[in-house]
Amino acid sequence: MKRPTIHDVAAAAGVSRGTVSRLLNGDKYVSPAARVAIERAISETGYVVNRAARSLVTQRTGSVVMVLSEPHEKLFEDPNYSTLIRVAIRMLAERDLSLVMMLAGDEGDRERVVRYVRGGHADGVLLVSTHAGDPLLDALGGGPPAVSCGAVIGRETVIPYAAADDRLGARQMTEYFVGLGRRRIAMITGPMDTPGGIQRLEGFADVLGRKATQRLIAHGDWTQASGERAMTELLERAPDLDAVFVASDLMAAGALAALRAAGRRVPEDVAVGGFDDSSVAVSTHPPLTTIRQPLAEMAQQTVRLLLALIDGAGHVEPVILPTELVIRESA
Repeated sequence: MKRPTIHDVAAAAGVSRGTVSRLLNGDKYVSPAARVAIERAISETGYVVNRAARSLVTQRTGSVVMVLSEPHEKLFEDPNYSTLIRVAIRMLAERDLSLVMMLAGDEGDRERVVRYVRGGHADGVLLVSTHAGDPLLDALGGGPPAVSCGAVIGRETVIPYAAADDRLGARQMTEYFVGLGRRRIAMITGPMDTPGGIQRLEGFADVLGRKATQRLIAHGDWTQASGERAMTELLERAPDLDAVFVASDLMAAGALAALRAAGRRVPEDVAVGGFDDSSVAVSTHPPLTTIRQPLAEMAQQTVRLLLALIDGAGHVEPVILPTELVIRESA
């Protein structure tokens, strides 16, 4: 069968081709009666919008690119990313926008992202897990609007963002350990070129002050394996530690494995706390006491900021959301 055209829609709706075109291109001055007739005609004829043709008129691509600045394997290991992607897809679909997922974990990946974005294939960019000093940031300058899920260190006033209050969450967990009477509290941080790495360590130090010594701090990279390595390192340095705050649930799962291997009971010998309240937190043994960051709301706010910029807003303010302590069996 012949593919239906805009002329077929106009004939079925009893309006001009120009009226159909204006509606399809987002013109809000189409009358309600004409709008209903056109939408009915589109359904009846099976007409599908030619995005390539429409983009020539609107100068819009109809897509947004999400850029994850991490190695490929982290996309599938960390459940936080699936939440971000799911929320973004749903919100963009409401605006008839598609989400394109791209990884920028190494130089080759970054070059592909830059070629794609600078080639005019996206109306906006959603940055996820962007590290301080990432050369991608300069390469994308002058392109379509960009926002970040979580602040980009050094670009907080340049790239709008939505984030959880990482420092507050770290204080909540550390204060909880102090209230339990734990005296040798250690920490496993995230990467120190990310806001989660820096600000969660700052919150930890806010509570413990000079007790937050280097001997009681080890660093991870958000992966489970790095949490296991860091916990092993801490046990060697400070075998008398009785609590550990881990800057992500996934790393905390690794820390629990290291504690089991060392014969330490949780929480009797060592209390363990995570950060995220992801699906990992309820699947560990024992289930994790953790800090809940409102990840779905963070994703919603990030997309909202980007859509505002795409729609022509000259400036948007960052959004910082509160965290909450969730108590389970690990502490």
